[in-house]
Amino acid sequence: EDTASAADLVRGAIEQEGGGASSLAPAFMERIVRVLNGTLGGEGTQLLDPKELEDAQDHLTERQSVLLKATRSLPRVRFIGGAGSGKTWLAIEKARLLCKQGKRVGLFSYNKGISQYLQDRVSNWRHAQPVFTGEFHEYARRLGVEDGTGPTYFEEELPQLLKELAVSLEPQWRLDAVIIDEAQDFAPLWWEALLATATDDAEIYAFLDDHQDVYRRWSNPSPAGASPLEDLVTIHIDENLRNTRKIADTFKSFAGDHFTPRGSTGLPVRRVQCATEDALNVAGDCIDALIEEGWANNQIAMLTTKERHPIHKEFFENGTTADYWREFHANESEFYGHVLGFKGLERSVIVLCVNGFKNLSRAAEQLYVGLSRARSLLVIVGDSDLLEEAGGRDLKVALSHAQAWAPAAPVGR
Repeated sequence: EDTASAADLVRGAIEQEGGGASSLAPAFMERIVRVLNGTLGGEGTQLLDPKELEDAQDHLTERQSVLLKATRSLPRVRFIGGAGSGKTWLAIEKARLLCKQGKRVGLFSYNKGISQYLQDRVSNWRHAQPVFTGEFHEYARRLGVEDGTGPTYFEEELPQLLKELAVSLEPQWRLDAVIIDEAQDFAPLWWEALLATATDDAEIYAFLDDHQDVYRRWSNPSPAGASPLEDLVTIHIDENLRNTRKIADTFKSFAGDHFTPRGSTGLPVRRVQCATEDALNVAGDCIDALIEEGWANNQIAMLTTKERHPIHKEFFENGTTADYWREFHANESEFYGHVLGFKGLERSVIVLCVNGFKNLSRAAEQLYVGLSRARSLLVIVGDSDLLEEAGGRDLKVALSHAQAWAPAAPVGR
């Protein structure tokens, strides 16, 4: 009975003991809701259906279309947002809108995984599609740039060859709009070469997270010292929509001061302590335990931070990476990848296998990517000292709130 009349009791207390009622400022309301969500987010949260939570996340993401409406008169924009802010959805939607206007659109990304995802999405469009969707280097080959190998070719020679080819490119083959997802992965020389294939008044839209510069391609912006993005209007996207709050709490220290989680509280993050050299095997045990709990295998992805998982390594050594990514997007089984190749992608459950770092100076960015890929459940496997060294004290504090887990002991959902 007391519960049924709780609202009346609270109102009475405010009116009798306080200064009366007044409207609650949105900022204070948000803080109160966050505290109440946290209070109610214990064991009861585990009864929530992850599919329902992810449907709600998708709905929040689609609401980001308001950003495209608000900036429709701006022909050159860079959208800067943290992990899970809906940048890829916005890039695809912008491409769709421009294609409907009859423009020649190029939709680009760097990683093969996200490129395949973009291609799958636009292939279902019933009307106009981009004239090209995929990787920058593949676009250069399609225009006639000779193939080559090695870092020097991809980083320097290919973009120079493309710029030379673009001089004689006929107007009808030039791009009216250039859209790049994960634009921080594009080296300045690639930008210059790509824009050389566009019309002088081409629209340019870059979607990026400057905290995920894992390839460090912007340490020297360009030979002239000027960034090719300088004349783009900057729009900030501060809200995280993909992850639950408990997952977002693990990487908020990497995401910048304005990072604002909007998801539900969600399941507790799980923490599995083990030696670095044992992390790969322990992470495999985690997947077995998760499937035993009732998670579907196609909901799960394991991401490593150093050496590849043997299944991933086999695809890589056999030169069958195209088949590897087709299997991921077919969404039929668990996936084994590396954090660097999984930028922009997601799965319901991520088992982050911290099995070392090739370069500790890049470890924070890799952790940021790995921690932010899970939508419903995050499992972190590895040595606590290494995690603190790589991610700093803020990460240590965040992980102190995680649920200690032994993969041999399944947790009921």
